[in-house]
Amino acid sequence: MDNDRIDQIIAQHHGQASSLIQVLLDIQSEHHWLPKEALKRVSEKLQVPLTQIQHIATFYKAFSLVPKGRHQVHVCVGTACHVRGASRILDTLQELTGIKAGETDLDLKFSLETVNCVGCCALGPVMEIDGKTYGNVTPAETIDVMKNFK
Repeated sequence: MDNDRIDQIIAQHHGQASSLIQVLLDIQSEHHWLPKEALKRVSEKLQVPLTQIQHIATFYKAFSLVPKGRHQVHVCVGTACHVRGASRILDTLQELTGIKAGETDLDLKFSLETVNCVGCCALGPVMEIDGKTYGNVTPAETIDVMKNFK
């Protein structure tokens, strides 16, 4: 992401330091993570200390300071999903992508994460890909869904 695009995002929020979190969310939405160079530019333009921006970026789980894949895959491992077979779904995804939970593949195509609750326990086991929820999934259905992203 170049400085011009970062400047555009900041301008959309009127260059206000109070919009810092939204600026970071917008940068991450486009880039899938927050590169150090982007944080430095935001610091300069909003006149917010870089250390403060780094504290915010590490505090909120929504932010990543390491590259993430184009497709964000989340598997719910909350109690309801766990007892309904979430571990089988996670195992299937790990085999398909070649990565473990918390990792991103080398092609930056997939990031695989576990979450404690998606909020739709009756649909367990549940996975989300790029914000779309798939409920009551089996390992075979997981394979079918992932074919759409290969």
